[in-house]
Amino acid sequence: MVLLKNLALNYPLTGGNTLCAFEAVNACLNRGSITAIIGKSGCGKTSLMHTIAGLRKPTRGEVVINGELIQGIRRGTAVIFQDYGLLPWKNVFANVALPLNINHIARAVRNVRIHTILKEFGLEESWNRYPAQLSGGMKQRVAIARALVGEPDLLLMDEPFSALDALTREAAQDFLRSVWYARNITVIIVTHSIEEAVYLADTVWVMTGNNPGTLSSSVIIAQQSGRSSTTFQQYCIQIRALLNENC
Repeated sequence: MVLLKNLALNYPLTGGNTLCAFEAVNACLNRGSITAIIGKSGCGKTSLMHTIAGLRKPTRGEVVINGELIQGIRRGTAVIFQDYGLLPWKNVFANVALPLNINHIARAVRNVRIHTILKEFGLEESWNRYPAQLSGGMKQRVAIARALVGEPDLLLMDEPFSALDALTREAAQDFLRSVWYARNITVIIVTHSIEEAVYLADTVWVMTGNNPGTLSSSVIIAQQSGRSSTTFQQYCIQIRALLNENC
């Protein structure tokens, strides 16, 4: 579904110089999959995510989604940022409604979609609360609900669980997998956590280097298993070795 072809991104600096965030990024990401991109801080993961989302124009190369060359923001792509991006002056209902309002969806259709997804995500009794009144886990659910209410086919998530405590984070990961199972949607998640990448993803891409970074290798998670299983630990060891080899 997503094809990255010789992708590179430079940031302009003072004095006419540039900083290369990433270069020579090539990958093919399957439809209906969860793909994780993992790497150390500063390797260009978030910049790559923004480029796939159409929020940044690549210096070189192409992003192709469903055969379409991406040259800006794509309606079928939803993004969840690290800080959730919830508007503090809007309640849960209004935050979830935001993408439907932007796309001028009819009020009757909008209300049905919002009520349906709030019920599905266990948020129906919190519809009139504001972000400051929500726990971290509930904020995350609101962010996912807002991203999915527009019925996208591609969901991009940038460190979506990093602010949560360990137990809440595991619950959020389980919730994301249940949402993915229930929908025909492709997910790309950026993370620092090896365990999170292995638990969630079908394929883990290792991003290495620093100014510039690149996708150096990938690991196919052929067998999903519990966090304490031997198979799970073996995948974690393999990915940790790839990170240490190339950084």
